[in-house]
Amino acid sequence: MSELCIGIDFGTTNTVVALAGVDGPAHLVKFPAPERELFAFRSALSFYAPPEQPNEREIEAGPWAIEAYVEDPLETRFIQSFKSFAASESFTETQIIGRRYQFEDLLSTFLLKLRERGGGDMASLPRRVIVGRPVTFAGGSPNEALALARYETGFRRLGFEEILYAYEPVGAAFFFARELKEDATVLVGDFGGGTSDFSIIRFTRKDGEIASIPLGRAGVGVAGDAFDYRIIDNLVSPALGKGSSYTSFGKVLPIPNRYYSTFARWDQLALMRASRDMREIRKLVREAVEPEKIERLVEVLDENYGYRLYRAVSDLKEALSSQTAADFRFEAGSIEIGARVERAEFEDWIAPELHLIEDAVDRALSDAGLNAGGIDKVFLTGGSSLVPAVRDVFYRRFDASKIESGAELESIASGLALMGRERDLGKWARGA
Repeated sequence: MSELCIGIDFGTTNTVVALAGVDGPAHLVKFPAPERELFAFRSALSFYAPPEQPNEREIEAGPWAIEAYVEDPLETRFIQSFKSFAASESFTETQIIGRRYQFEDLLSTFLLKLRERGGGDMASLPRRVIVGRPVTFAGGSPNEALALARYETGFRRLGFEEILYAYEPVGAAFFFARELKEDATVLVGDFGGGTSDFSIIRFTRKDGEIASIPLGRAGVGVAGDAFDYRIIDNLVSPALGKGSSYTSFGKVLPIPNRYYSTFARWDQLALMRASRDMREIRKLVREAVEPEKIERLVEVLDENYGYRLYRAVSDLKEALSSQTAADFRFEAGSIEIGARVERAEFEDWIAPELHLIEDAVDRALSDAGLNAGGIDKVFLTGGSSLVPAVRDVFYRRFDASKIESGAELESIASGLALMGRERDLGKWARGA
């Protein structure tokens, strides 16, 4: 192998790119973002048509896309987490400033901006790329073949001639497997923003090379984004009127819950300002039993506080990963929402998602024909693997000495890049 190897972990929340030469560790592509240099590039796009040139489009990606949207939400079309509909047959295209974009158009637009922001590291790309893919694509009835066909088109537009795919947890497994001193059966849990994926792999070493046999896998379409929404739904939405009432023609009626379902995606909140629901919400200020709560809801929507709200939610989730209790604080304009949150409360809120994750782990073991005793090592990766309740899913099944983690955000991309050095790459990655 003489050329550079590149691995791309295109994630629901973040995208990470790693490069590997003929020897040594992989290194991550760094992006000089507005606040600080980073390697986790937000999987987001923004489109803006300048008033003086309505037929032109200014396009940004990553943290620059968020910055553009927060500055002018009503004039900017913002798209994030678009990986979640890669396998959706119902998603055919979306109209953006008078132009139609299919999924592959969004993906290639995003990748081209990512390459531009990557600077010198991505100026000259190799002919082959190894791309991570989930074990189970997100969605109710995901079409895997459709998703991979869309990936293929999007990545070819970046100039790659050969596109290979490896399961995301297999990429992480390869990264961790370099440290194995002996043959081992490994379960890898990869927790992204939209999916939680599990693979069981038998690793053997012979003549200094790692060989693998895939034994089982399973996945589920819930992960970190669902945890965020549970915090919003239990901690914030009640302060904005969820669960309260209003009066109409002498009757006391519940505030419609649909107003709060939009909080599952912070970027959708600004779009409510021009919706029929927003007109109803403004009317409710006069009719609500607790009008001050609805006034807060109106302010959150009118002033586009969604991104700040989700930053506060992320801070709480991070704090509860290392503390048994933490303070939630959301302050914006006239709104102040604060609470002391016990970790046990948070775990109760995310209990439905934890059950789904547990079921997926058990399905992976069943698919491999193994029980917990047949697993020698457990590697956990992805940001949500730091949530103690998620880790407890594994501590209840496996001896603590078997469980390892680290490099939670970089292991997949690095593993994919290192994989490219293998003489028999077909054992690890395949075409669409």
